[in-house]
Order: sequence, then structure tokens, then C-alpha cells
Amino acid sequence: MKLNEYARKIALTLLLEGLRAVDPRRLVVEKVRVGDDKLRAGGCELNVRDGVYVVALGKAAGEMARAVEELLGELVRAGVAAVPRGSPRVELRRVQLVEAGHPYPDEGSLKAARLALKLAQAAKRDRLPLLVLISGGGSALMEMPAPGLTLDDLRKTTELLLKAGATIDEINAVRKHLSAIKGGQLAAAAHPAPVLSLVISDVVGDRLDVIASGPTSPDPTTYDDARSVLERYNLLDKVPRAVVEAIEEGCRGERPETPKPGDPKLEGVANIVVGNNLTALLAMEAYARRMGLNAVVLSSMVQGEAREAAKFLAAIALEVKRSSLPVPPPAAVICGGETVVTVRGRGRGGRNQEFALSAALQIEGVDGVAIAAMGSDGVDGPTDAAGAVVDGDTVLKARKAGLDPLRFLEENNSYEFFKAVGGHIVTGPTGTNVNDFYLAVIITEQAAW
Repeated sequence: MKLNEYARKIALTLLLEGLRAVDPRRLVVEKVRVGDDKLRAGGCELNVRDGVYVVALGKAAGEMARAVEELLGELVRAGVAAVPRGSPRVELRRVQLVEAGHPYPDEGSLKAARLALKLAQAAKRDRLPLLVLISGGGSALMEMPAPGLTLDDLRKTTELLLKAGATIDEINAVRKHLSAIKGGQLAAAAHPAPVLSLVISDVVGDRLDVIASGPTSPDPTTYDDARSVLERYNLLDKVPRAVVEAIEEGCRGERPETPKPGDPKLEGVANIVVGNNLTALLAMEAYARRMGLNAVVLSSMVQGEAREAAKFLAAIALEVKRSSLPVPPPAAVICGGETVVTVRGRGRGGRNQEFALSAALQIEGVDGVAIAAMGSDGVDGPTDAAGAVVDGDTVLKARKAGLDPLRFLEENNSYEFFKAVGGHIVTGPTGTNVNDFYLAVIITEQAAW
């Protein structure tokens, strides 16, 4: 087997191991204990003797809800789980499954939000716990527009922010102030019932107020922050007029703010992270070492432009090959996070495919180096790919076919590039979401065991 082919195979094997480590059902079953009428997780506990209401939202919502049903059985009085439309079907007995839109909310998102708020009010009425299962993607999958706004207003605003290259923190600062359920408002609706959220993080740094727009977390951002984001990206005259008016009303104090830290309506609320990007990266590292590689996790907090982050990982891979730093080959250099793409061209792709294409240009002609980037949710941009894997032959193959890789990169057309030369990673929806995985595998003739 050629070195490049071997390195690619190792890279794909490690990515699959990372996905296994963040299987939602596995995470809940491992981190939650039920006994003596109590549900315990992360040092917190709920009294579930008389039952519990369940709200699940996000790409892992179905499997998380299934795990909770297995743990609690008939103690689950009722529930709702908002999952992406077209997700693998999960059989639930007591929790209602609702398919909704992603990355933009749709009527399913609205239905899920109505049911969730109804369950929060039932928990308040019955003084029973509300168990909330949160994972990435929940911002779109469960949505209730604030008074005077429509789903279309929210969709258009989100689309403009994404295309402008806004970070998830910035996008959520805006979305929370256009919503009646985000930014702690779901938990506030259940007050004074106890609320416990189990969270699978898809946010760099695991900020609870950002994951799924923090439906059970206090919101430190304000209407002024939301306006600043729109102003920063020159969107005040592009988003729907109703959105600007709502935010301006909030800035003037004419609309209620989202619950802030210390708000009494959030007393008795606990949020526990049961899995995140680092969970997957450490699993990849351990597996790589079992395979005989010198493995290192650099960071779970990679951000910035995808093409620039790719250059940095490629530089490290080349340094490993050249000087055995920071580890000697055979090696796996592992990191994760969430990059962005500022769309300037008219092509089709996603941040992970763009990352891979940029990396391919850096390692052109190099033997024994493979670099992969993929979204843990199995989705990369508006495509059917999760990401891509490249090696030193990728660009050479393209040039031989008369293709200009740099032009594809400039046009943000990474999907069509990999469709032409190969390298797509296609998993379909994975049912989980913990950001993206980036890794480089470096092997040599002497180290090809």
C-alpha cells in the first residue's frame, strides 16, 4: 500500500473512533445514574419519584431522549424531541418526535417550541422536574419568534449572518433577542419547577449560553449587543425591517430582556455538559496510540477562517515530517473546533471541505501526509458531504486533469473540486454534533509498519 493511501486510511479510522466516542446514547448512559428516586449527573440530582417532563432539542435529541426513556421508563410523563428533518428514525415511546428544519427554522421548529413551552408550563403547574436534553443544532430545530416577528424574518437574518462569516456567538446574540424560547426563556417558563439540562456541546469553549442559544442558561448578551453584530457586518439595511425594529425597541427598553445571570426565574436550574469536542479528540488520541502512532491533541478550540486554519495544521504536519516536532512520525496531530468561511465566490462547499482544499495546496507533492476535516454531525454546508481527506497527490491529480485548485478555493467551490478528484467523506447524518474534527497523519517509509 502506498504511503499516502495508508495515511488516508489511518485518518478515516481515527475520525470514526471520534464519532463513536460522542454517541449520544452512550454519553447519557455513561454520565447519568438513576436510583433511590433520584436522577444524578455531574454532581446534580433531580427527584424523579413522581415523574419528569422531557424536552430534547438538537442533532442528538433523538438518541438522548431514547437513553432517558431507557433509564426512567414510565417516570417520563411526556416529552418532545426536535430533530433534523430526514434524521435516522428513533423509536420513542413517551417522547414525541418532531422533525424540524436546519440550519433554518421551519414549521416543525415552531411546533416543537410550542410543545416545549407547554411542557415547561406543565412542569411549573405540577411542580415536577423538567429534564432538558440539549445538543448542537437546537437553535434552528426549536424556535418561537418573539412578538411581531415571523419564522421567515428569523431565517433571512440567520442566512445573512452565516454568509457574512459571523461567529456562532455573534449569531446567537442576535437570535436570542428575536426568540421567545432561547436565552434562558425555556427554563424561565418552568419556574419554580427544578430544571436540569444535559448538554452535548457543539460550541468552542462549551459556553452554555451559546449551545443551542442557551434555552436554559442566563444570557449575558443584550439588545445592544445584537444591534452591534448587525452593524459590524453591515446588515442593518439588509435584514428584515421587523428585525431591526424589534432590536431597536429592545435597546430602548420597550421589550423585555432575556434572563440575565442572577435572575430569580433561573434559580434551581443546572446545566451539565456530558460530552464535547474534546471527548472525541481524546478518544482519537488514545486509539492512535494503540495503533502505534505518536499522537498529540493540540486544541479543541480552533477558530477563524477555514483556509487559514488549514495552513497552520499543514505547517505542523510538515514540521513533524521534517524535524519530528512536536512529535516524531508515525504521528497523528489532532485538533477540533469550528471555523468559518467568508463566502466571496459562487461555488458550493462547506467549511470542512474548504479546510481540506486549502490544506491540499500546502502539502502538494509531499509523500506520507494525509489531512482530514469533517463535521461531527455528518453535514458540511449545504452538501451531502461531512468533509474531505487529502494527501500530497490530491492537487497533483487535479492539475493532471486540467483543474486549477486555487481557483476552486477562490470561488468557495470545494464541493465540486472533491467531486471531480475524489476525497469526500460521506457519513450521512450522524445523530450527534460536537463541532468539527481536523487531523493530520504523518508516516514515513521507515515507519510504515
